[in-house]
Amino acid sequence: MKSYIELEKMRFYAYHGVSETERKVGNYYEVDIQVCLDLEAAMRTDDLSTTLDYGLLYEWVRQEMTVPSKLLEHVAGRIRKTVQTRCPAITGGTVRVSKIKPPICGDIERASVTVQW
Repeated sequence: MKSYIELEKMRFYAYHGVSETERKVGNYYEVDIQVCLDLEAAMRTDDLSTTLDYGLLYEWVRQEMTVPSKLLEHVAGRIRKTVQTRCPAITGGTVRVSKIKPPICGDIERASVTVQW
């Protein structure tokens, strides 16, 4: 059986971007994360210590979003590395980092990078 914990539409104001202006002014971002781990014990025991605390997962993502990067790819890679390091029970996952209304000429809602492992 595969089981997942997901946090969706986490919103942050952060300072990522290739241009210096983007890194100074900032922008809105949205992050979705899904992590794969064995939830069998949690389903059986109803004990938080047998699963991953959603609040910790959110905090790990929030911390990485505060570190300015030029590329969304770099942000997504850091998030992946952090969750894998902090919770070795995670066997895979997906993280999507989206920049809302990126500075692109044209009608665009968001630009996103998705990393799956």
